Amino acid sequence: MPRPVHFEIHASDPEKLVAFYARVFDWKFNHLPHMDYWLIDTGPGEGINGGLMKRLGPAAPDGAPVNSYVVTIGVPSVDDYLKRALDAGATIALAKMPIPGVGWQVYVKDLDGNILGLHQGDASAK
Repeated sequence: MPRPVHFEIHASDPEKLVAFYARVFDWKFNHLPHMDYWLIDTGPGEGINGGLMKRLGPAAPDGAPVNSYVVTIGVPSVDDYLKRALDAGATIALAKMPIPGVGWQVYVKDLDGNILGLHQGDASAK
């Protein structure tokens, strides 16, 4: 059954948030310069790891009802689950892309405009 496998923090100032989360939670960050993306290791035990990236648009204004992380669901086939999501009424938020050496990622908006990621692990992704 598909399960959440990754969360993502969007940051107006990535370096500032890397320092914040490292200080508060002792999370470890690994910068992927070819993507300007930081992998987040939240530590041993139950839970999931995540990522941090430069925000692609303006931050939600103060008082907005939701300003949250994006969750990514691990799926056996990004293409199959993207089709399922689109058939159910989702729209593409960010097209399918490779994460070199990690896998394939696509982002969709649900019926209420919430963004979620679909991820297929594939070490040969380029």
